[in-house]
Amino acid sequence: MGLSGRVPRRIDAATKHALLGLVDGAVDGGWTNRAACRYLEVSPRRVERWRGRLASGATLDNLAPGGNPVHGLTPAEEAEIVAVFDEWADIDRSHRKIAHRGSWLGRFWADPSTVRRVLERNDLRFRRPKREGRSKRRPWPDWAEEKPNRIWIYDTTHWTKAGAATTVISDVISRKWVADITSADETSVEVQAVFHRALIAEGLDELIEAANPEGTAWDPESDDTPVLLVMSDNGPQMTSGSTKEFMALAWLATHYGRPGTPTDQAWIESLFGHLKGEHPHLESIEDIDVLRAELEIRRTQYNEVRLHAGIGYVTPDQEHRGEGQAIRAARKQGLTDARHRRIAYHQNNQPRGPRNAD
Repeated sequence: MGLSGRVPRRIDAATKHALLGLVDGAVDGGWTNRAACRYLEVSPRRVERWRGRLASGATLDNLAPGGNPVHGLTPAEEAEIVAVFDEWADIDRSHRKIAHRGSWLGRFWADPSTVRRVLERNDLRFRRPKREGRSKRRPWPDWAEEKPNRIWIYDTTHWTKAGAATTVISDVISRKWVADITSADETSVEVQAVFHRALIAEGLDELIEAANPEGTAWDPESDDTPVLLVMSDNGPQMTSGSTKEFMALAWLATHYGRPGTPTDQAWIESLFGHLKGEHPHLESIEDIDVLRAELEIRRTQYNEVRLHAGIGYVTPDQEHRGEGQAIRAARKQGLTDARHRRIAYHQNNQPRGPRNAD
């Protein structure tokens, strides 16, 4: 039965039956009922009550706690609460409002907590209205390989004190902060300038010239494969005609997120969130030149020092260079080797237990 000491106030029916069996067995063996109950540390009155319930055909299952408070709701009031819920749940959507609605209609008067308990007992829940189906994020084209320098994303963040905006390009796969430009303006000119920097920094300008020696624009309807897939939101500097023309001439395919859906740009939003969250002093810089210098320091740290959880705790530079997989494999092997060393150490260095004590 798993009991020791005095029998608790509430025990299940199986334990009650077992105790009755023990008492009856002791009485058959010559013990008195009181002596058996005293030995088992259970009240004789409880034992007689259990016997009476069995004799009347009732079970020994415990009744629900709480009793019947004199100020409790009447069945008619509970029925009214349920009825008001059925009629008004789609409008009120809160047990507090249902409580006030009931008194407003003159049908019942009860506290919100009482209404909540009644609804829970009747398994009634407020259901939010079904939202219209959301559009699905556009998939990447089939030619977009999931490796560094194949999919970039860019966006702009603002610095109120400095009166400036920074446009950042990030590699979606390696998470590398590829390039940025900080300016008081936020136009397609800045977009073209930062992409010019990024393409040169990554050595992709030569690849573009090789793919497009005649300087013709890339046609999205053709079978030609562009150099990069470029993701962004629908900001005016991203969707302007001059930006689209620049992208086509550079053989960069554009891929816009859904309006009002920042999760489509989660990679770049995460970069901005970490940048501002981990370096809040950037928000207080007023001089744009100081801000540019500080951002350059942060970009180096982000790419070469900071471990990125999204790519298995390596730096973006390591992942960009293709070293990430080897580093992750080495750590996994290192964990295995360390486990074997610990096992060998503890097997050969057993602490002296009581059996070996002097």
